[in-house]
Amino acid sequence: MNNDEIISTLNDLIETSKDGEEGFKVCSEDASGRHPQLKAMLAERGRECAAAASELQELVRNQGGDPETSSSVSGALHRAWTNIRMSIVGKDDETVLNECERGEDVAVKDYRKALEKDLPAHVRVVVDRQYQGVLRNHDTIKTLRNHVRTHA
Repeated sequence: MNNDEIISTLNDLIETSKDGEEGFKVCSEDASGRHPQLKAMLAERGRECAAAASELQELVRNQGGDPETSSSVSGALHRAWTNIRMSIVGKDDETVLNECERGEDVAVKDYRKALEKDLPAHVRVVVDRQYQGVLRNHDTIKTLRNHVRTHA
């Protein structure tokens, strides 16, 4: 894998992380006050995504590239669609968590795709560690959604 491909892969993951940061921020804002711990957890997940993006940006700089600084167009479209849907359906916690899970489904797919590539060992370690965090986020969101669904 050449250096440009490494930088491109990392920049794709930066966009994914920025999408997660923005998505969790929106979900935190939209979550009801019925579950204050939910709002706090979603906000924390957003901060973790921001930290992941920063770490990836540093890797890009170390590879001699210019790191991505914004979320993806598809992420922005998903958030816009989510806002429209929630204004029609309502912003109940189950709907908010469903949207978070959709976002995490994309992140899981993007990280898996990156890990299929022949990344240098020092990059692979970071990407794999972040991937484990994405899997934890996905499982946590799914568990919370199921809990909210059964206790609605």
